[in-house]
Amino acid sequence: MPAVKGFRPYGPELDKNAEAVVLHFEEYEAFKMCDYDNLNHLAAAKLMQVSRPTFTRIYASARNKIARSLAEGRPLEIEGGEVYFESNWLQCLLCGSYFNQPHPEQVAEDCPLCGHHQIQQIEQLDFTNLQNDSL
Repeated sequence: MPAVKGFRPYGPELDKNAEAVVLHFEEYEAFKMCDYDNLNHLAAAKLMQVSRPTFTRIYASARNKIARSLAEGRPLEIEGGEVYFESNWLQCLLCGSYFNQPHPEQVAEDCPLCGHHQIQQIEQLDFTNLQNDSL
């Protein structure tokens, strides 16, 4: 989750009724990965588990929305989109892929990538030591 829910502009020429620009959570994450964490698009796409072209579209949308908010003096709100929070992460013992179970009431029985039945729960995923060249 982002540390804030959004930003509000200030100044004498401000339109107090300006409609907010909504930045979705996945757009925020894409922007953060590239411009704060300094990951390239391929590395960030792998972490988000989307294709590189899909990641690039999400990132471009984020930059456009942030630019619109700044240029037009509109509030920026960070919310919504297609993300899952508080889900358990699992790893397939055959292919090594990581995946999550976004619906806690359902039990993951096999790997969504290879279908193998031997999976284990991961206590915490740590991507801090991941570098662009390792993906």
